[in-house]
Amino acid sequence: MTIEFLATKHLDFYYAQYQALHDINIRFTKNTITALIGPSGSGKTTLLRCFNRIYELQPKQKIRGKIMLEGQNILDLKLDVNQLRRKIGMVFQKPTPFPLSIFENIAFALRLHEKLNKSQLAERVEQALQQAALWNEVKDKLHDAGTRLSGGQQQRLCIARTIAIRPEILLLDEPTSALDPISTAKVEELIQTLRNDFTLLMVTHNLKQAERLAEDTIFMSDGKIIEHAPTAELFSNPEDERTARYIENH
Repeated sequence: MTIEFLATKHLDFYYAQYQALHDINIRFTKNTITALIGPSGSGKTTLLRCFNRIYELQPKQKIRGKIMLEGQNILDLKLDVNQLRRKIGMVFQKPTPFPLSIFENIAFALRLHEKLNKSQLAERVEQALQQAALWNEVKDKLHDAGTRLSGGQQQRLCIARTIAIRPEILLLDEPTSALDPISTAKVEELIQTLRNDFTLLMVTHNLKQAERLAEDTIFMSDGKIIEHAPTAELFSNPEDERTARYIENH
């Protein structure tokens, strides 16, 4: 029997009494980019937050169903959440560098999860910055504050920090919505190269971005998955009239 890489089974999610996700059943393919699109409040970010259980940081939120990662239910309460968040990293809408140097932003995450000597640490920091297409811009100012970088550089630093610990999956919550067009283009270019090493799930309101980057696209509305198809197919020939209407109006 083939073990699915990542799948949700009958997933429901509640904020207190309000049900935000309804019976979500979806499979994701390894090393692909999947875009989640849909109107505000449709449950895209909520779904993303389920995959690394970040919702647990807030009270009165509950979840039912299963999320299977390589045969293991990651909603199992016995699971080590820190290990889960090492496997499934998240990059937020607004860049969130730590108030530390560029070097320490990445070293901090590495020290948390691994025992590395000084030269191994330096090597891994450089590797992550190279992978995030930021090394050439920051190699001479690694001890400057990460918060002094431009918005686009800060977002790439946050991506570098997330990929430094070598997760399997990257969750991207509107990663370019706070950036100018030039920075957006650089982050998009980076996202395309990352599909070789990671599986990416990306929430975006920018339909052109979904078309440019994602192999698969999911359209959500009212906490439900309306349609899931290869991106080119979903945009050119949507099966559900709600998907067609949304694409037409955006």
